[in-house]
Amino acid sequence: QVQLVESGGGLVQPGGSLRLSCAASESIRSFSEMNWYRQVSGKQRELVAPITTSGNTSFVKAAQGRFTFSRDITKNTFYLQMNNLKPEDTAVYYCHARRVGDLRHYWGQGTQVTVSS
Repeated sequence: QVQLVESGGGLVQPGGSLRLSCAASESIRSFSEMNWYRQVSGKQRELVAPITTSGNTSFVKAAQGRFTFSRDITKNTFYLQMNNLKPEDTAVYYCHARRVGDLRHYWGQGTQVTVSS
């Protein structure tokens, strides 16, 4: 029912930055979870930027201090700011959300991030 549309991926040099966007089809004020995952080809998807309704956020260790989460309620959009990108960050990135009173999980279509080496 909820649709998440991602944008902002691309090709960057090591040390560069990107901001990923996840635009939702309804108000994100109803969301109990907003998360970012990434998946390298042939490997498991990993959680890189989770956030709860209490505002607690964590990252995979390799991303700590480099990736930050934000949101814009008026635009029904949340973001992942990625700085000091490394070749190891190359992956398809997915946004993910859950909402209050809904047991379903919602996923974006994925956006490719490629960091040259």
